[in-house]
Amino acid sequence: MASKQRYEDGWWLTTDGLKLHYRDYPGGADGQPPIICIPGLTRNARDFEGVAERLSPEWRVICVDLRGRGESPQSPDSASYSPPTYVLDIGALYVALGIQRAVILGTSLGGLIAMAMALTTPERLAGVLLNDIGPVIASDGLARIKGYVGKSASWPTWLHAARGIAEGERDVFPRYAIEDWLEVAKRRCRLTSAGRVVLDYDMRIGEPIREAPADAPAPDLWPAFSALRGRPIALLRGARSDLLTQACADEMASRLTSLELTVVPDVGHAPSLEEPESAAAIDRLLGRVRAGR
Repeated sequence: MASKQRYEDGWWLTTDGLKLHYRDYPGGADGQPPIICIPGLTRNARDFEGVAERLSPEWRVICVDLRGRGESPQSPDSASYSPPTYVLDIGALYVALGIQRAVILGTSLGGLIAMAMALTTPERLAGVLLNDIGPVIASDGLARIKGYVGKSASWPTWLHAARGIAEGERDVFPRYAIEDWLEVAKRRCRLTSAGRVVLDYDMRIGEPIREAPADAPAPDLWPAFSALRGRPIALLRGARSDLLTQACADEMASRLTSLELTVVPDVGHAPSLEEPESAAAIDRLLGRVRAGR
């Protein structure tokens, strides 16, 4: 017998008229802020299935599909695939759902969005988990992202997709078995009407990244990170990460005393949030949110 779906599908309108999708896992006590899960660059709401099911119904968990990902429509203008637009989109979600404050679980790009929100609307953040992301993005990781984002792939079966993804990422998750890679494939990909398995995002999301001048200086994100001061912050770093260096993570922890750093062993970019170390860090963060510290 199939298990009962534990979430409701919802949609909200952006300021430029797109109808974006989210999963809403009900729960939470009166006065307790909801959790908003924001995925990485090429990922979607399905990335948070495990953590959302674990945390609800004790917490209300909202997992979003950013524009051009998952069940959300593609943007007519690829230039809108940029952090400023994503921040506006998440702001519109707050308004649509009547949310005053929320805990953000942000993986990679999702963490950058949370830091940008700290500069613009800090009152909306009850606490933040930064999943393998910081103010300095390592050059090796950035080069890897530029090398794969926007390149389509297609497989005849889910097993082929799992093996194809595993072939390129075994060093990121060395402990994964084929069953784990199948789950990864089903979260990252979708089945087309022609019966092919393809990556579940608009390939144009890579255009703003590739079109940026190679000699353009990296933006200074430390002020955005520092704007998180005054609220509970957790930072996860995959021990094998090529995007967030240990030096950067240590610097982040030294600058914000409210930040708790957890290094997740045998994982690269980015932890799934289902590792025991990740789950424990999330629980400690939520405990601090409850306690108001």
